[in-house]
Amino acid sequence: MEPFVRGRFEHYDPAYLSPDPGFTHAHLTVLAPFLPAPDPEALEVAAGIVAPTAPIAFTLHRLETFPNGVIYLAPEPDDPFRTLTERFVAAFPQFPPYGGAFPEIVPHVTLDQTSAEVSVESTRSRLGHAVPVACVADRVDLAWYEPHRSRVLTSWPLGRPAVRAGSP
Repeated sequence: MEPFVRGRFEHYDPAYLSPDPGFTHAHLTVLAPFLPAPDPEALEVAAGIVAPTAPIAFTLHRLETFPNGVIYLAPEPDDPFRTLTERFVAAFPQFPPYGGAFPEIVPHVTLDQTSAEVSVESTRSRLGHAVPVACVADRVDLAWYEPHRSRVLTSWPLGRPAVRAGSP
């Protein structure tokens, strides 16, 4: 999925292409916006949320469209992602998903935007044999999005206790 989504970034907004090898353009957002400069305490809270969450096996094959025309792949099952987001919102209530713009949490991988040239059918055709695809989410990344500077700030593995600084 990464080559397809990266290609859409190249087409629409190359300033957001990341040279960071750990940065994944094809992603499921857990919580955005988030703290612009998280302090060590907030990072520890986030690590505590992620640690007991087992890696999530899921499949991407169903294309959907939001009312605003964004075409996306819906993960199946999606409950583990919804639960993870709900846990982050409970810990950071000042940051509702997408600034509270949408009434419900809809886990998704953004693919494209409908237009005169782009439809669900054309997107499905461009995806070709890339879907269906079986996936495993094994980490949560804290990503920074900024033109020419998008990168991963920190990453927490799912299902593993966080290692504190100075720990073996």
